[in-house]
Amino acid sequence: MNRWSRRRWLGSVAAGFSVLSPRAQADEARAVSPIEAKPSGQPLDIQDFQPRSMLHVAETRVARARFPAIDVHAHLSWNESYVDGVASSQGQRFLAPPAELLPVMDGKNVRCLVNLTGGTGPGLAESLRRYDRAHVGRFLTFTEPLWTRFGKSGYAQEQGDALQAAARAGARGVKVLKTLGLFLRENGVLVRVDDRRLDPLWDACGALGLPVAIHTSDPEAFFLPIDRFNERFEELNNHPDWSFHGRGYPSHGELLAARDRVFARHPKTQFVALHMGSLAEDLGTLAACLDRHPNVWVETGARVGELGRQPRAARRFFETYQDRILFGTDAVPHGDETPQQVFGEPLYEIYFRFLETEDEYFDYAPAPVPPQGRWRIYGIGLPDAILGKVYAGNAVRLLRLEPAL
Repeated sequence: MNRWSRRRWLGSVAAGFSVLSPRAQADEARAVSPIEAKPSGQPLDIQDFQPRSMLHVAETRVARARFPAIDVHAHLSWNESYVDGVASSQGQRFLAPPAELLPVMDGKNVRCLVNLTGGTGPGLAESLRRYDRAHVGRFLTFTEPLWTRFGKSGYAQEQGDALQAAARAGARGVKVLKTLGLFLRENGVLVRVDDRRLDPLWDACGALGLPVAIHTSDPEAFFLPIDRFNERFEELNNHPDWSFHGRGYPSHGELLAARDRVFARHPKTQFVALHMGSLAEDLGTLAACLDRHPNVWVETGARVGELGRQPRAARRFFETYQDRILFGTDAVPHGDETPQQVFGEPLYEIYFRFLETEDEYFDYAPAPVPPQGRWRIYGIGLPDAILGKVYAGNAVRLLRLEPAL
C-alpha cells in the first residue's frame, strides 16, 4: 500500500506536544526558519504567518499518565496488499518491534496498546505472534473484515468462519476502516455502511463478544469545499486527496446516519465509534447518538484538537458519558503520516495535559504551523474518578480484561 493510500485510510491527524514558553518558541522559530520581515502593510503568504501568543499562562508538563492507561487506538501494522482500497490476508507490514514500543509505554505509564489493524488470515496470525503472545497483557490485536470477498457467493458464511477463527486465535475485536462507506465499491458503486448484506457480520461480532471499532466518515470540513470559508483550508490544501467534497461521495451526515442505523439494528453488538464518532465538533449530536444507542462507546483518538477548543462542553460530555469514553491516540510507530500521529512521548503528553490539567491556550500539535486549523486548546482537568475510567477502566470492561491489566 503506497504512502498516498495509507494517508487516506488512516484518516485524520493526532496531536503532538510543545513544552516551550511562547517567548522560547519565538526564539526557536527565528533561529530555525527565519522569515525576512516585510514592510508594514505588505501582503504576507498565509504559510509564512506564524504568530506567537503573548499570553503568559501556566505550562504543565504531564510526563506520565496519572493512572495506568490502555491506548485502544494504535496501528502497529497494516496491510500492504491493497487493491482499490481493499486489503487481502497477505502483505501485513509491521511498523515497530515490541522492544522499541515498550520503553515508551513504560515511561508514559501506558500499560497496553491495542493494534486495531491486525489484519486477517496469515497476517493476523503473525500480528498475534509478534505482539500479543510475545508480551502477554501489553498488546491486544483486532482483526479486520474480508472485504475482498464481499458480494461473492458464500461471503456471509466465509466471513463468519473467519471471525470465529480469529476469536479462537486471540483477536479481541474487529476494526472497520472508513473503507466501508468511502472506498469499498461493487460494480463501481459505493457500498453503503448499512448494507443489509453486512448484517451477519455485525451479528457474528455480537455473538462472539468481539467489539467493533468503526471509523465512519471524517471531520465535517473534509466534506466541504476547500475554500476561504473552510477552517481547515491549509490542511486540505496541502492534502487535497483527503477531501470527500462532491465527486459522488455521500455527505458527512449521510454516512453517520447509515452508521447509526447499523447501531440500532444490532443492539447486542458493542460498537466503538472511533475518533469521537466523527462528531468531536458537534458534541450535542454525539450525545444524542449515545443516548439512543446504549451499545455504543467512543474514543479520543486524533480528536483532542477539536475537544480542547470547547473545554467546558467537553468536560460536561466526559462527566455525562464517563462510563463509555475510551482513551485512544491513533498512534503510528515510524509512520510516514504527519508527525502528529507518530507514536512517542510528545503524542502522549499532550493527551495527558488535555485530560489532567486546566492549562490554557496551548498547542495541540508542534509549532510552527498547526496541522488541522489555526486554533489552540485548553485542558479539561478531569477528576481522578473519571480519569481512571477513561484511561483504563472502561476498556477493561469492554474488552473483558483482567482488572489488573
